[in-house]
Amino acid sequence: MSAKVLKSAFWGVGVALVLAGSWAWIDRWVNGEKNANYGSLVPWGLWVAAYIYFIGLSAGSFLVSSLVYVFQLKRFESIGRLALFSAVVTLILALLSISADLGHPFRAWHVLVYPNFGSPMAWMIWLYSAYFAVIMLELWFVLRYDLVVASKSAGFRGTFYRMLVFGSRDESPETLASDRQIVRILATIGVPVAIMFHGGVGALFGVISARPAWHGGLFPILFLVSALASGGALLAIVSAVFQDGLRRNRDTVLALGTLVLGLLAIDLLLQISETLVGFYGNEPARIANLKTIYGGPYWWVFWVWQLGLGTLVPLALLVLPATRKDPRVVAGACGLIAVGFLAVRLNIVIPGLADEQLAGLSEAFSSPRLTTDYVPSTIEFLFTAGLVGIGLLLFGLGEWLMPHGGEPSAGEAPAVGTEGSHVTA
Repeated sequence: MSAKVLKSAFWGVGVALVLAGSWAWIDRWVNGEKNANYGSLVPWGLWVAAYIYFIGLSAGSFLVSSLVYVFQLKRFESIGRLALFSAVVTLILALLSISADLGHPFRAWHVLVYPNFGSPMAWMIWLYSAYFAVIMLELWFVLRYDLVVASKSAGFRGTFYRMLVFGSRDESPETLASDRQIVRILATIGVPVAIMFHGGVGALFGVISARPAWHGGLFPILFLVSALASGGALLAIVSAVFQDGLRRNRDTVLALGTLVLGLLAIDLLLQISETLVGFYGNEPARIANLKTIYGGPYWWVFWVWQLGLGTLVPLALLVLPATRKDPRVVAGACGLIAVGFLAVRLNIVIPGLADEQLAGLSEAFSSPRLTTDYVPSTIEFLFTAGLVGIGLLLFGLGEWLMPHGGEPSAGEAPAVGTEGSHVTA
């Protein structure tokens, strides 16, 4: 399949999903949470699971970019910009997803103005803000040279690029070297921030002692490893689509496949350890949670989606000699891994809430909101599908709108007009 066909598919699927989700967005903002199926006993649903999923993709993508801009790893130099852009796009999707879950999303600024730093959530919001500022600044300095060169073009694009660089015309080697230094400083700052904010998401679950399914010190580490694995998998897919990764840039896709394979193996080991410790501890509430995951009404989310399609099948494809050197198979395996991690997030959020804290509580009153049998509503599914559509369109817009030309390698003089790839290259 050619890169042109893949890009067209990105656009087509993105438009279809946005159109499907538009009705759900209108319903959410007109009717509030009335048509969502979470309630008093299961207060977090699909939107929270999607939120931590997108956050993981963002943190993972950014940390992969740090291999280029902090550790100067040449092997992944071609995806440095792609990784940063992916981090921005998926962070936007995460914030849109959690905004749907919030009863009063327009009060979110209260956490910044009136923070309680004894709360992990307050730290998380502040770290989000710092992380968003860092990655936006870093992406701007990474692109600044190409934007200045492209700002000389006529028409809408030239005007747009001049606005992005605030009218700057500086193409000097000295300024380019300064840009590189600033990028490295920002990337260095961003690494601990990304680790803290996504580890903070894991800590937000881990510190809730009333929920044995979550309570434990391993959650922050699990969240970080799964973020790296899912973020690397996402980059393999987007690189295959927008960098001609099935042909011209095939070596990068194969290298990402190897990286993701190692991270997925570590993540699997941590999950197995968490499960074995849970069974060995024989704590009734924890055992009930594990039984809900493995044998409850949604057993297939774990056995078929998470373990089968999201773990075992891609592991086999990335290990077998006949398939691990084929960029098409590697990209497909990474696609399964990226989608599989949504099941991981669902299996964290939903089963952890579905077991009653007080036996018989769901039968004490008659109310559709007082039940542990949570299934996302049509509105929830369509809203989330629409967010995925927005993400696909943002990737497409980035590839189409950002300037041609490549940032010169270290020590190389800038060459105006050289052809390279877009921001997603």
